[in-house]
Formats: sequence, C-alpha cells, structure tokens
Amino acid sequence: MEKLFDPQKTALVVIDLQKWLGNQYAPYSAEQVVSNAAVLADRFRKQGSMVALVRVSSKDLKDIPKPKLDTPAPALKLPEGWDEIVPEMRVADTDHIITKKQWGAFYGTELDLQLRRRGIETIVLCGIATGLGVDTTAREAFMHGYQQIFAIDAMTGFSQAEHDYVKGHIFPRIGRIRTTQEIISTFSEERS
Repeated sequence: MEKLFDPQKTALVVIDLQKWLGNQYAPYSAEQVVSNAAVLADRFRKQGSMVALVRVSSKDLKDIPKPKLDTPAPALKLPEGWDEIVPEMRVADTDHIITKKQWGAFYGTELDLQLRRRGIETIVLCGIATGLGVDTTAREAFMHGYQQIFAIDAMTGFSQAEHDYVKGHIFPRIGRIRTTQEIISTFSEERS
C-alpha cells in the first residue's frame, strides 16, 4: 500500500475557516468542512506535524486588492471578530497563523518561509472556498515545488459546479485527492 506522506515532512494548511463563514456552500456545508478540518488538525498536532491556519485580515481593508471587475463583488458585511479562526478549530500554541490579503496563502505571507525552514515537502490542503482560496493556494504551492494532497471532503465551494471543476480539472494535475479518513489512516499506518 502506498505511503501517502511522511508526517515529519508534511504540514496541514487550512484556508479561511474564520468567523465570517457564510452558509451557501456545496457540496459540503461549512459545518462539515470545519468538522473534517478540525479532525485533521487534531491528528496533525498529535503527531507533532505542522499546522498552518490561514486567514484573511485587515485593519481598514485598504490593503485588500481592489481590481476593476465586470461583476462587482458582493458588499462585505463583516461581523465583529470576522478575521478570527472559528473556535471549532481549537487553535493551539503550536499552530502557525498565516495572515493573507488576497486569495492565495503564499503571496505576501511567510507561509513558504515557515514551511521550508521546517523541511516541509508536502502540504495537505483544505478549507473554503475550493475555487478561490484553496485553488489559488494550491496553484501557488505547485509553483513553489510542494507535493500536495487535497482533503476533498474538508473543503467546499460556493457551488457544486465550482468545486467539481477544480476537483476534476485542476487538482489531479498538481497533486493527489484523498478523503479526511484516507489522510488520517496514514498516521495509523505509521505505528504499524
């Protein structure tokens, strides 16, 4: 049986599971994604593997890109604490909180530096939304030379079509797609 990854050279990277989560996602709900991502994070922490929790944050939104668009972005109604990681993720002292200003988690952040200094070769990627933050981060990770595993049931899109397109056309060309359970079973195999 294929060894999926070496836990000592693998990091979990969780995208945008923060308090401003909406409720219009497919094929999985935000609750399902958070639940699966929390299980992964707990297992990675227990194994001593790196966990990076990525969030969007800004003091005044002046540092967020504002491109000219054919279709205006929806107005942001940000609640108090919108940029905090959801409590279900049980943020630990060992976690790395990565703050980004755009879709991808590499550009303008210290994510690559933190991964490389720890000898990380593979990232397990999950979060919201499949076609925005997760896909952009996956493409950036590919260009940085990381091996990738996509926790497909620990991510979701704004629509089924968005999620399915990225799952069917992008991810197979830049990494491997696995379920939360398949990823967790790798840790069990380590003890065998």
